[in-house]
Amino acid sequence: METSNSHSSGIMWFFKDRGFDDKSIHEMFQKCKRLEGMQREKASENWDYLRSVGIQERKLPSVVRKCPKILTLSLHEKLVPMVNCLETLGSKPQEVASAITKFPHILSHSVEEKLCPLLAFFEALGITEKQLGKMILINPRIISYSIEHKLSQMVEFLSSLHLSKGGMIGKVLVKHPYIMGYSVDNRLRPTSEFLKSLGLTDMDLQKVAVNYPEVLCRDVNKILKPNLSYLTLRGFGVGQIAALVTCYPPVLIKSVSNSLEPRIKFLIDVMGRRLDEVVDYPDYFRHSLKRRLESRQKLLIRKNISCTLSEMLDCNQKKFLFKFGLVQ
Repeated sequence: METSNSHSSGIMWFFKDRGFDDKSIHEMFQKCKRLEGMQREKASENWDYLRSVGIQERKLPSVVRKCPKILTLSLHEKLVPMVNCLETLGSKPQEVASAITKFPHILSHSVEEKLCPLLAFFEALGITEKQLGKMILINPRIISYSIEHKLSQMVEFLSSLHLSKGGMIGKVLVKHPYIMGYSVDNRLRPTSEFLKSLGLTDMDLQKVAVNYPEVLCRDVNKILKPNLSYLTLRGFGVGQIAALVTCYPPVLIKSVSNSLEPRIKFLIDVMGRRLDEVVDYPDYFRHSLKRRLESRQKLLIRKNISCTLSEMLDCNQKKFLFKFGLVQ
């Protein structure tokens, strides 16, 4: 690939000196035409600045490959103002560098044209500047989302779940900022309709959105339906599955092979319990198999103690030991 013949030699040597191969250089020039004829000194200045704000040297090539435009932006008119603004939103030194590493395009947006309107939009939902900072630093792609075409649609969807009172929409977005990256029509609404088809009421859906918003983000056909099929195959009835999902929605998104199957096998084969005991205490699936289930079962067996799952698990270790007289 004769990349060096077709592009400015100065910027070519800039990339070569930093370990970029011809293929990567060609792809970056394809992504960003502004690299053509760019001065090596300007690229070096931006590179050094990115390093100075905490981006590790070994991660810089990846950052630039994702967004080569970052080298062409004005240092003092674009990069510095955005970094300064992000630093006021962050609480830890490395948070801004981490956000840029995750989504370098964040630096190509304008503070006045993008960040300020976003702040106003989220403040109207009861989200504070500090909370917005946390959201952006966790999911920096938020800054690229259209208020009109994406974020407003998200708010309308959550309002349809009757979450508009008491700042609940803002609380959902703060708790799970990644929810804003999903399509309402292609993901969130189909998932909520699927949950309704299992017997969840509007009030149940509100609880899912507030407490387990990640469940709404999962694909119905790839995740929820296979989990439903597994629970059915295991012998849970329709009503029992509805009860499980209502009380502990993540049961529909947990890994079958790594989470559900090992816990159900342990319940039946080791503990000698019935499936309906899990229906009475769906939080059983929340507990660690090794650190909680196996360790407590051994202690109960050793003392020949019988109890319900909730009595066994719905307390911390100190209370558990005291409750069953297991304190040494």
